[in-house]
Amino acid sequence: MSEAAPGTGDDPLFATAARAELAQELRVLIEATMTTPNASDASLRAAAVAVRDVSTALFGGAERSSPAGYTPHTHGDYLPRSPIVGEASPMSPRIDWEIVDGHCIATGTFTAQYEGPPGYVHGGMIALAFDEMLGIVNIANGCPGMTGTLTVKYRRPTPLYREVRFDAWVERVEGRRIRSRAELWAGETLCAESEGLFVQPRPEAAMEYFGQPMEGDHVDPAP
Repeated sequence: MSEAAPGTGDDPLFATAARAELAQELRVLIEATMTTPNASDASLRAAAVAVRDVSTALFGGAERSSPAGYTPHTHGDYLPRSPIVGEASPMSPRIDWEIVDGHCIATGTFTAQYEGPPGYVHGGMIALAFDEMLGIVNIANGCPGMTGTLTVKYRRPTPLYREVRFDAWVERVEGRRIRSRAELWAGETLCAESEGLFVQPRPEAAMEYFGQPMEGDHVDPAP
């Protein structure tokens, strides 16, 4: 299980157990919003008021028009906030990952908020997850890069409410270009495959984008 890439430079007050607990309850709230068609208007309005009160208590009603509100130092700083693997992100389905023999092996379950075709995961969500897994495996193998192209072949619909497994690996590195591949499985069924071409930006471009070179970027393998 990935745990916020321990040892990286994110604010230790951010990726706490309490924030992860809040994110999990918000995931449940989002799913309840998506899966309770017979809820009365009165109960929905009461829930909306309660959620508004909680939100106001958390950030005082201030409008957020600025970027993320933090300064990342490495890719690991981003992982707790990731829309795919972030334990502190209520958007995330909480896909847990580990590095095994250079591969990123990840498992998790997509629920109602990720639905595309009835009963199945939205194809765009699958593409997003592939991009994340390929990025993680690139970093873990010491070859970070930015996505140049991402190709997804959808073999079978990916089911909701069933544990799925991603397997991602680096196929080859050609100078600043990294070619990586991944598969998505539901049990013994291959649901989708992906191939990505990633490009490591030149130092001057990395400084422009991130304020630092990418060479020092890393993720810590999950325990």
